[in-house]
Amino acid sequence: MRSFAVCTAAVVSVLLSTTLAQTFTACNYREKKGCPNNPALGGNATFNFNATMNEQIWRKKNQGLTEKGLEGTTFTIERSGDSPKMDSTFYMLFGRVEVVMRAANGTGIVSSIMLQSESLDEIDWEFLGDQDEAMTAYFGRGDREKSDGYTPGEEFPMKSPQADFHNYTLDWTKERIQWWLDDKMVRELKYEDAKGGKRYPQTPMNVRIGPWAGGDKDNNAPGVVEWAKGETDFSKGPFSMTVKTVYVEDYTKNAKEYSFADMDDSGDWRKVKVIEGESEALAQVNNKTTKDRWNGLSHGAKIGIAAGVLGFVVIAALIGLLYFFRQRRQGRKEWAAQQAQQDKEASELLQFQQGQRSGKFGYNRV
Repeated sequence: MRSFAVCTAAVVSVLLSTTLAQTFTACNYREKKGCPNNPALGGNATFNFNATMNEQIWRKKNQGLTEKGLEGTTFTIERSGDSPKMDSTFYMLFGRVEVVMRAANGTGIVSSIMLQSESLDEIDWEFLGDQDEAMTAYFGRGDREKSDGYTPGEEFPMKSPQADFHNYTLDWTKERIQWWLDDKMVRELKYEDAKGGKRYPQTPMNVRIGPWAGGDKDNNAPGVVEWAKGETDFSKGPFSMTVKTVYVEDYTKNAKEYSFADMDDSGDWRKVKVIEGESEALAQVNNKTTKDRWNGLSHGAKIGIAAGVLGFVVIAALIGLLYFFRQRRQGRKEWAAQQAQQDKEASELLQFQQGQRSGKFGYNRV
């Protein structure tokens, strides 16, 4: 296994690198008071990254193309400086994330799945565009320097992550982190193995997904380009990764927000205050309209549904017509029978009246 030592040292030394653009923090609450609360997820949800993707929950960041299609959302790098990504507007305090995606190809292109907190705790999956391997990493408190008892990165062989969709899972609890590749766990980190917990990620994190060009020599230090296995030739692009679905479960249930009013430099998860209630993200998921679902269907699916509805209407109309004609026939029969009965009764009454007048029925006339 190779370490991330070269990469991390270079990243620390170059503050304007694309990598740091991917790991930006708006307010580090370990160092600063008055940071805003983080909106929570507080439950679980599956997000389809096709046309139904909620852009209020998933926000695009950085330069580059993102395009929603039938397979999912495609993140494309076309030129130097591109690093398109999407961030979830919600955070979770321990949880599970499953991303079904296909990595981008291209020398120096890095496809990434990240969990990150505003205090720079981080858990990653990353894939180099011309390598048959999956890279895993974690960072506590923004510390990217490898040292004794702190080995952030490990790599694992896999067949062509750029050719097929795979499920990449991060399962994060206060005791351990697990990285799952499809149905196999490839790595586990225990709390105590991250410098006795001092570098263990344990503050609320959101989800950040997208590619970046580690081989972009105009925006990265030489060490980063070397780690990314060479310079990116943008003339051979575009380079695209595609995300099909994202499942997220926040293990802190019924959380509306995470407050850091009591947080100190320790970054301890027990200093996070959970404000209970229904989260805005879950409210949006649960209140998704029928129009949104219809707009998210493919053209073929819409045609199929329309044809099914039309077929139902035609069949219902035919059944209605058959019922009408049957009822009409039945009504005619009943009317004819009723009319015959009335004629019979009228005839009998007439015969009775004539017989009464003639004394035929034995009545005496006075």
